[in-house]
Amino acid sequence: MVPFIALLVGAAVARLAGLAGVDALDGWHPALRFGLALLFVMTGFAHFMAPRREDLIAMVPPRLPRPAMLVTVTGVLELAGAVGLLIPATARPSAAGLALLMVAMFPANVSAARRRLTLAGRPVTPLGTRTAMQILYVGTALTILFGP
Repeated sequence: MVPFIALLVGAAVARLAGLAGVDALDGWHPALRFGLALLFVMTGFAHFMAPRREDLIAMVPPRLPRPAMLVTVTGVLELAGAVGLLIPATARPSAAGLALLMVAMFPANVSAARRRLTLAGRPVTPLGTRTAMQILYVGTALTILFGP
């Protein structure tokens, strides 16, 4: 739920900054880029910090090899994508890459929900809620990719 809040609050604060005269954030498109970048900074860092790292490793479907390496790689990609969203020249390709990454990682969320795993001591987000959030996140990335 924290990434969801980061997206919404980050985009709203960025939009308000744009309205207050920060030219780089003037408009919903740059505000969405900022909100999504904030989401991925938060989730990306979680890939490297205990105890979440161990929980994320446990979320990797058992049939996939080297779960720790997969968590590290996806964390690096999330952080790189977040930086890319903040640079206008790389925002669209970064949004495309992040959308693909989210689709590729979604089976881990399905697996975690089915196995009733925990994240930071709390049950993972129920599958229906997680699916709706994932649609919102991918939709935001696609809005950045295809927007003005």
